[in-house]
Amino acid sequence: QVQLVESGGGLVQPGGSLRLSCTASGFTLDLYAIGWFRQAPGKEREGVSCIPSIDHSDLSTNYADSVKGRFVISRDNAKNTLFLQMNSLKPEDAAAYYCYARLDTLEGPVEVWGQGTQVTVAS
Repeated sequence: QVQLVESGGGLVQPGGSLRLSCTASGFTLDLYAIGWFRQAPGKEREGVSCIPSIDHSDLSTNYADSVKGRFVISRDNAKNTLFLQMNSLKPEDAAAYYCYARLDTLEGPVEVWGQGTQVTVAS
């Protein structure tokens, strides 16, 4: 079964840190472009950060302007897991965070979404 399972969300005070994990099963993560999205209540889902697949390693890792310098995305190929280290968290970072994987094939894109993990930033 192809799936992504996130973990690591929770409640943190402003200025604190959290590390989100996303473990893939049923497929090899580094063959896919992968990343994190988030969605706050009443807002549209937005991209946070992404890593290209190994076939496009010449492309760079990207971050939304709102998280540059505070969040770091990484991938552990041996564990088939994606991470998002979130530092200096702000109340506006509170959202449900989703990991995402995409593989472009001749038959069209293959997309996989995780179920989401909630991040709450409050005093």
